[in-house]
Formats: sequence, C-alpha cells, structure tokens
Amino acid sequence: MEPPRHDAPTPARAAVVVNPVKVDVAALRLLVAEQEERLGWAPATWWETSAGDDGRSAAEAALAADPRLLVVAGGDGTLRAVAEVAAGRGTPLGLVPAGTGNLFARELGLPLNALRSAVETAFGGRDRPVDVGTVELGRPDGTSTSHAFLVMTGIGVDAHMAGHTDPRLKARIGWLAYSDPIARSVFGNRQFDMTYALDDEPPVSTRVHTVIVGNSGTLTAGILMIPDAVVDDGLLDAVVLRPGRGPGWTYIGYRLAFNRLLHRTGIGRVVTRWSPRPRSMRFAQARAMRVQLAAPQEIQIDGDPRGLVSEVAITVAHHALTVRVPRAG
Repeated sequence: MEPPRHDAPTPARAAVVVNPVKVDVAALRLLVAEQEERLGWAPATWWETSAGDDGRSAAEAALAADPRLLVVAGGDGTLRAVAEVAAGRGTPLGLVPAGTGNLFARELGLPLNALRSAVETAFGGRDRPVDVGTVELGRPDGTSTSHAFLVMTGIGVDAHMAGHTDPRLKARIGWLAYSDPIARSVFGNRQFDMTYALDDEPPVSTRVHTVIVGNSGTLTAGILMIPDAVVDDGLLDAVVLRPGRGPGWTYIGYRLAFNRLLHRTGIGRVVTRWSPRPRSMRFAQARAMRVQLAAPQEIQIDGDPRGLVSEVAITVAHHALTVRVPRAG
C-alpha cells in the first residue's frame, strides 16, 4: 500500500505592473526579490506599461494568474488605470509611488521617494479597504466614456491646472509649476452655467467657476479643497466655487489657507470641519452626482486632463479596492 502523498502547497506569487519611465526597474526587481526570499514566495510576474497601454492591459494580464498581491509602481495615472481594472477583484494593491503628484499615496500616508520602504510596505503592510469613484463623461459629440478615479475629478481651476501646466517645468520644479495656471484661472475668473443633482434630489441650476467631486480632499499643489473628504466612507464630497465678481476669491483664498494651516493636526482638522465657510464655497455629500453643462468645459480626473465634456455622472463604489498601507507604530 502506497503511503499518502502530501504535495507541497503552491507558493504565493505577486504580480508587478510598472511604469518604466517613472521607476528604476532594475532596483525595483532587486527589492521585490528580497521580499520574495524573505516570505518564501515564487518569483513575481512583471508587466510594463507603454505608450500604447496606460496600465489597464498590463493589469488585466497580471490579474489573470490570480496573484496574492498586485504591486503598482508608477505615478497617479498608472495607479488610476490599474485601479480601474482591479476594483472589485479582491487582490490587494501594494503601491510604489513615483512622479510629482502622488496624491492618493499622500492621502494614505505611504512612503514617498523611498523605494525600499514602499516595497516593504507593499509586501508587509496592513490591508486598508478604500472607495473607488467612477465618472461617466458625456462628450459634445454625443459619445461617452467611463473612468475610475481615486482622488477627485473636477471642472474649473483644477482642470485648468491639469491641462495647462508645462510638463517639463513640472518635472523640474514640481508643484511650483502649477502656480501660473492657478493664477490665470483665478484672475481670468471665467465662470459657467451648470445644473447638478445629488442622489435623488431635484436638480439645481447655478453659475460657478469650479466644481470638484472628491474621494480625497487635497488637490495637486497641496491645496486642501474638501476637508470632509475621506477615502473609505462610501461618500462623494463635492465643492462648488462661486466667487462672483466681488470679493469672493478673497474669501476662498482665506479659507484654503486656513484649511492647510489647521488640517495638519487632529485639533486643526476638527476646527477646519466645523468652522464657518464662505458663501462663495458650497459643500455637499452624496453617493451619486450628475452635472449638465450649458457649454462644454474641460475636465480632469486624478490630475490628468480629459478634454471637453457636456455632462458628467459620478458614482462611488464603497470599499471596492484594498491597498497595503504602513502598519501602525
């Protein structure tokens, strides 16, 4: 009689999606191999983004083998593209941030400009469920496209920043490169008419300079726009800027400076949340938002310009993605 067979369990394996333009791939491979040896994992599968693939095809290929962990190394655009595919699939994401923005990584307190720490967090951090937003873009020609977002989408000053910042200057001086498009947007004060509706509430018509809907509250350039936004509460947070033609921008400027000053401490966050807000800034929370524009406007998604839209529908999926974050202590 043959003794019972005890087949060794199949070792776990990670998959890595990397933007080779943003990341030192050779250094990343060495650090991933260190973690694999430490954990007894099989060698990871590797998938690179390219000019023809922003990360979605790479993510589909990576997830096809059902990895234990999906490591994403790149900037906000790469992360957003991978999240679009990975949402709802159950595989945790380990983020290795690269680039100038890294808005989502900053929100989660992930290591920045620290390749080793980021890889260690990806393989050894704790799992945190987060929400994923979806924005349906209705184009002036009648076509539509759907995109995921992790941070925010907006029309106005943020879209102007995304679409009119010199990428070479941004690579050289980082967030300071946004100063010029911000100033042009504010001083130009070009406003537009729109109609919006939150959840099942009746539509409201208004004239605005900017409308931003966020899963997180901080814009590129470190501007804390929506203090109440939380990445895992199942809600969208919206802010509408209505400076008018009077001192509205002065009030908005005071408010944003106040946000940034106080939001760095626990007490400051409470003060920021409950302090009076100027009438030129209107805040709201919802699980869905629809926007109809009187004339086409530029839009951005997680800091990337997405062209002109005539209408937008935004929803949020609660805890659709799991991300590895640093362990406490």
